[in-house]
Amino acid sequence: MQIITRLVDGQICAYDLASPSRGVLTPSAVFVPRPGDDVIEHAASVDLGWVVYTTLNAVVCVTSSGDERWRAAFEPFSDERHGHRPGCVLSLDGRTVWIYRPDAMAGRDLLDQWVVLDAESGVVMAQSDLETSGHGGQQYLHPTDEHVLLDIGEGQDGSIIYRATVVDGQLAPVRYPWVDRVLIDLAPDGQQFMTVDHGQADVAFHGYPAGEVTAALRAEDFGHDPDEVFLEWSGGYLDLEVAVVTLVGEDEDGEEWFRHYRINVPAGRVEAELVSNAEHAYDLQLPGDGTWLTTDPSGHPVRWSA
Repeated sequence: MQIITRLVDGQICAYDLASPSRGVLTPSAVFVPRPGDDVIEHAASVDLGWVVYTTLNAVVCVTSSGDERWRAAFEPFSDERHGHRPGCVLSLDGRTVWIYRPDAMAGRDLLDQWVVLDAESGVVMAQSDLETSGHGGQQYLHPTDEHVLLDIGEGQDGSIIYRATVVDGQLAPVRYPWVDRVLIDLAPDGQQFMTVDHGQADVAFHGYPAGEVTAALRAEDFGHDPDEVFLEWSGGYLDLEVAVVTLVGEDEDGEEWFRHYRINVPAGRVEAELVSNAEHAYDLQLPGDGTWLTTDPSGHPVRWSA
C-alpha cells in the first residue's frame, strides 16, 4: 500500500494509491485532529489505524476513532506564529516518526533538530542538532536502504540537504556539499535524485548516495529564454526513467504562466510538455508509478495518467 494524506476541511484524509482509481479520490480513512490543534504536516499508518501530525509546538498521534495515543511537545514552548513549520514523515516500516524541528526560527535559542520517535509511544529514539536556521523542511524516504533525505529551506540563504539513518541508536546526518540546490524528489528505485538550483537556473539529476551530477538542463534546453523563464522548485519522477520539470514565466501582459515538461532522464533529454491539469506550478504530486495528482476544488486529490 502507498498511503498519502491531505488536510481537507480541518480533517486529515488518507488515500490508498494501491487502488487503480482515477479521477477524484475518495479517502480510505479520515482522522480528526485534537481540539485546538492547528495541523501543519501529517502522515498515516499503512493499516490506516492512526495518523501523526505536527503543530507549531508538538507532534501528535491520534487513532481513527479520534483518541490521542501520545503527544510529544517541542520544548521550550514557542509563541512565534510564523516563519517555522515543523515537519513529520513516517518510516516505510511504520515503526518510527521522523521530525524536523526548525527550532532556531521558532525562537527556542536552539539549533534546528532532526528527531526520530518511536511510532508506538512517541519516545525519542535518536536525535541530532543541525547546522541550519530553516523555516521548514521536506523529508523523503529512500525506498530501499532506510535512509531519509531532508531538504531545509533557509529563505534567501539557500537550501541545505542531509541524509541520515539510525544506527545503534545514533543519528549522524551527512550533509551534501551545496547551499544552492533544492531537493525535489527521489527516483522510485532510489538510485538517483533530482534538484533545482536555488536561483532557479537549472535542474540536475544526481546519483545516489554520492550526489554526482548525471544530467542537467537549463531553460534554453526547453526552448525558452533563460533571462525570462525559470525552473520552479516543483516536479519529480513520473516513473523510473521519466521526470517532470516545471518552468515558469510571464506573458506579454505580465500574466504568470507555468508548464510541466517530461524529461527522459537516462538520455538527459526534454521529451514533450505534460498537460498536467494542475491549477498552479505546485499543484502536482508524483507517486512515481506513472500517474500524478492534482487538487480538486473540494480539496481531495485528482489522479491522472497519460
